[in-house]
Amino acid sequence: MKSLYTAHDIANYFIYKAKNENQELISHLKLQKLVYYAQGLHLALHGKPIFKEKIEAWNYGPVVPELYSKYKHYGAKGIAPEKTFNPESIDSKMREFLDEVFSAFGQFSAVGLMNLTHEDKCWKDAFPQKVIKHTAMATDLKKYLENG
Repeated sequence: MKSLYTAHDIANYFIYKAKNENQELISHLKLQKLVYYAQGLHLALHGKPIFKEKIEAWNYGPVVPELYSKYKHYGAKGIAPEKTFNPESIDSKMREFLDEVFSAFGQFSAVGLMNLTHEDKCWKDAFPQKVIKHTAMATDLKKYLENG
């Protein structure tokens, strides 16, 4: 398994997956939450991050600032997959993990996911606009594994 991806790699995979499953294109707001849950659940399960970029607590929930910069111009519209993205650039074990995250959290609307993140202690403790610590995510987001 590749040691570290970028937040963009993970975001691209979710955007690609939604399009290929004939679902609505993912909005920027929803994408941020899916990337947050992927990072947090990976930390809870394996004790290590998927990507190095920080996640901050903003008004509408967790945000990776680099992803915000890249996708903010979409507003609430869906994001089309990058033509150059190859899902095979993510190893099969990680794709399997991301598929599980997408299956569990992709069913919710952007606002539904935002509301869900607002219940997470790691977001509440870091709000407003402070980095959500990996240790806090690993501890707090374990609750989704225990209930799933």
